[in-house]
Amino acid sequence: MSQLQALRAASTLEHVADLLDYKPKTLSYILYKIPAANKYTTFSIPKKDGNPRDINAPCSELKELQSHLSDFLIGCANEINEIRKFKDQLSHAFKPEHTIVTNAVRHKKKRYVFNIDLKDFFGTINFGRVRGYFLKDANFMLHAKVATILAQIACHDHKLPQGSPCSPVISNLVGHILDIHLCGLAFKNGCTYSRYADDITFSTNKPIFPENIAKLLPGQAHAWQVGNGLEKIVSRSGFTINHQKTRMQYRGSRQVVTGLTVNKKVNIKNDYRRTVRQFTQRVFNTGKFQYLAVVTDAAGAKTPTKIDGSLEQLHGMFGHIDFVDNENKEAEEKRDSGSSKAKNAAKDALYSKRKLYRRFLIFKDLYSAPRPVIICEGKTDNVYLLHAIKSLAANYPILASITTAGKVQIHVRLLKALDSSIGTILHLGHGASDLDRLAKQYAEEILRFKADGMEQAVVLLMDNDDGADEMYKLAKDLTGKNVSRAEPYFHLVGNMYVVVTPLIGTNKQSEIEDSFADTLKNVVLDGKTLSTKNKFDTAKYFSKHVFAQHVRENASKIDFSGFSGILDRVAAAIQANQIRIAASAAPQAVPATV
Repeated sequence: MSQLQALRAASTLEHVADLLDYKPKTLSYILYKIPAANKYTTFSIPKKDGNPRDINAPCSELKELQSHLSDFLIGCANEINEIRKFKDQLSHAFKPEHTIVTNAVRHKKKRYVFNIDLKDFFGTINFGRVRGYFLKDANFMLHAKVATILAQIACHDHKLPQGSPCSPVISNLVGHILDIHLCGLAFKNGCTYSRYADDITFSTNKPIFPENIAKLLPGQAHAWQVGNGLEKIVSRSGFTINHQKTRMQYRGSRQVVTGLTVNKKVNIKNDYRRTVRQFTQRVFNTGKFQYLAVVTDAAGAKTPTKIDGSLEQLHGMFGHIDFVDNENKEAEEKRDSGSSKAKNAAKDALYSKRKLYRRFLIFKDLYSAPRPVIICEGKTDNVYLLHAIKSLAANYPILASITTAGKVQIHVRLLKALDSSIGTILHLGHGASDLDRLAKQYAEEILRFKADGMEQAVVLLMDNDDGADEMYKLAKDLTGKNVSRAEPYFHLVGNMYVVVTPLIGTNKQSEIEDSFADTLKNVVLDGKTLSTKNKFDTAKYFSKHVFAQHVRENASKIDFSGFSGILDRVAAAIQANQIRIAASAAPQAVPATV
């Protein structure tokens, strides 16, 4: 029985609990026993216009339940689309493989682009509408008890709250009815339609824009209002248009859809890129930047005010730009699938655009790091090191401490070389050569920074094998000195240090897996043993990734004492940087005069 069939067959709280992987008592407790005042924490964040946006964050128990409901309803929606053989290209928010780019690209190269905004989108979808949808929609037709329970899980103060994990999927389900009607209106009038949450767009290449969707105000050349047909459909669907945000955009001027220009291709606005560059240069010079925001005081007066921005905000801006640039690169590669020259050109263009992003991440995550940073060769090394630090925390207070509650508090950052923006943009996590490249970039980039920094150590942790040869050569180039492999660590430049794994016995090379006891290294999993090589016989051996998963799952039983040699070296490098900082801050003695 499919998820949707099971939901339609459900008729009790026990049935709903089973579908959401909950015990009935637990579900009942969350819905009916937790006091209403404790279910949500409400706070406001300012919109661009200075007005507050209320966020209702559910408590941890309710948030987990709403996440389960969200996943379940997404599965039901996918079933519905598969049965109907329908690929939804109408709504683009809160859905896999749908983004602001997929929304904007539908309106590329059009004569007219018309935008409207729905007022209080989530808030308009109240408890009655949610319950009624699950009761009456032809795809669901749920039992009344079940429809009520789903609405109780989803709603707060009798409406969908911003901050709930299941508000996005339910808003899309309810909003799909609006999408169907508006798509029909667009089709009849020769327009393209799409919606991104509360942001609705119509576009066309017709010489005259259809009056049923938008029309000029009498006697005004460029003042547009919503057409009667559009107004009626939105109103009958239970939503309200925010007429203050209605706008018509012509081919001869900049056309923007969900923040992206669509005149020739979907792209970031040039002034947005310029603003990010300006902010970044200020950060490199002073360590901070300010941006203009509309601030509302206690009396309700709105005043444009310069306020301090954060590095995380700037990081988000870079991430937004890079996401769109990467989407364009992939689109160009698909379009020119048969041309390797075109593919290389697209990759080169993206690499060039990422240059400032790379520099910013080096500044933010390395130069201005708030705590010591450890960067390993690969993803598996992070797993080993994290659990080793946790296990040996009592011996290394500079790396971690144990709280009064008995929990381990980590004092260093193990940089995620994979599955993170810094790993992607700086190309980390694929071996020693990546660390060599990073070290060379760092030595060059820190010369550009005038802001204070380098107060926390950046430690590159490498296997003591042939892969470290280039790093030793780089150390000689930067310092003018030869570095012995017997050294516990060595200084490269600024706050960057290199630690190589200790040599064991008479061995001339070592790798991080050597820190484990032989009994663990030789463990047999599914009839296979560990290979630390990149290429191996998969019929006989398993990979480091499988081994790391085994370490993660059995960390509480594993003896990590063999990692003391590595942690001693990492701690020593961090202490060396502390001494360097203290020495640079100390007042210089003034020579005595005769």
